[in-house]
Order: sequence, then structure tokens, then C-alpha cells
Amino acid sequence: MDVDDALTPLQRWEQRVELPLFWASLVFLAAYSVIALAPESERAWRDIALAVALLMWAVFAADYVVRLRLSGQRPRRFLRTHWLDTLVLILPLLRPLRLLKVYTAVQSRRETPKLSLHARVISYAGTGAVLLGYAGALTVYQAEHNAPGASIRTFGDALWWASETLTTVGYGDVTPVTQRGRLIAVGMMICGLALLGAVTGSFSSWLVQIFTREDERRPPEDGRPPGSSL
Repeated sequence: MDVDDALTPLQRWEQRVELPLFWASLVFLAAYSVIALAPESERAWRDIALAVALLMWAVFAADYVVRLRLSGQRPRRFLRTHWLDTLVLILPLLRPLRLLKVYTAVQSRRETPKLSLHARVISYAGTGAVLLGYAGALTVYQAEHNAPGASIRTFGDALWWASETLTTVGYGDVTPVTQRGRLIAVGMMICGLALLGAVTGSFSSWLVQIFTREDERRPPEDGRPPGSSL
């Protein structure tokens, strides 16, 4: 039996659209960058970027509706079982959190994974951290740079703050002062802890495997081969 025949309609749809939707999310991020960073004098570029961002969001919304229909579930149950899909529809800048599904959809077309498990975890977490950090810097800059008493005045300040927050360092030299900025900070802290934990755990597990292999290859001190007895 063909592998595709064993898949549900929803799984087949996800295989087809996850990668194109990932590229669409990058287009959305680029458009949002223009909206957040372009000066007020560049009104035409900002309007074009807004139209592109709305178009990409419409694509995400259409995909969400198709997933709902193909799942065969009631809307309330679909919301519970596909909470990540709902979250990234409401907040499209969080779409990097779907990187795992993107890789799964691409890898399902191959017989064996091209990367080891540990390399995959580190790749997901690293790429997700970069994209989420950039998106977080954009949103906090947009919320903070004109606020009274703000310490995040430039996009460089916002990038520095995002790096501090995602890595849970938190020097405190630049901090958000608006309610929106602080809410973004809470989300960044949660994502930072999760991504850092995934990378640290995977790297530690990889080191344990390396040392275990070295111990298995090392001959015993008494010269007997491993596993031999008196």
C-alpha cells in the first residue's frame, strides 16, 4: 500500500502546504518589518507592506479553515486539539513555532532523516529563536520607541533586548515600559526558556552518547575484552 494512501486528508493537506506556508510567513515577517521600521515619510511603502501582510494573513486564515473542515472535528474540539494553529493565526509572528511541522512535512517525503535527532532539535530551536527574536524585537520596538521614558529607542536597542530576554540573561539596561511591551516580554521569556531548555537538553544528551561510545571502545584496564569473565 502506498504511504500516501495511509494518510488522512488532513495529513496530506499538511504535507502539501506546510513548506509554502513557511515561505509565506517569511514574506509576512518582511512586510511587517517595513511597517515597523519604515519612516512615516515612506507612506507608500508602508501601505504596500500592509497590503502584503493582510494578503498573507488571508492565506493563513484560508489554510486554517481548510484544516478545520478536513479534520472532521467540531470547531470547539478543533480549537483544543490544534491550539498552536489557532495561536499562530491570531499572532502570525509566532509562526516560527511551527518549524517542527514544516520539517516533519518535508521529511515525510524521504525514507530516512538527513539529520540526527539531536541535530534536528538544535536546528529547530536555533532557527526558531532567531526568527522569534527578530519578530519580538520588531514588535517591542514598535510599542516602545515613542513611549515616554522608554529605554528602547532604536531597532538596535530592541534587538539587544530580544537577545537578552531569549537567553534569559536580562541585564536590565534596556527594559519595556509600556503594557504592550511588557506583555511581549513575558511571551519572549517563556519562549526563551523553552528553546534554551530544548537546546541544552539535546546537547547534553548528545555528549552523553559520545562519552558512552568512547567508554565502550576503550579496552578494560586488565586487558580482557569487554564482556569477558574469569
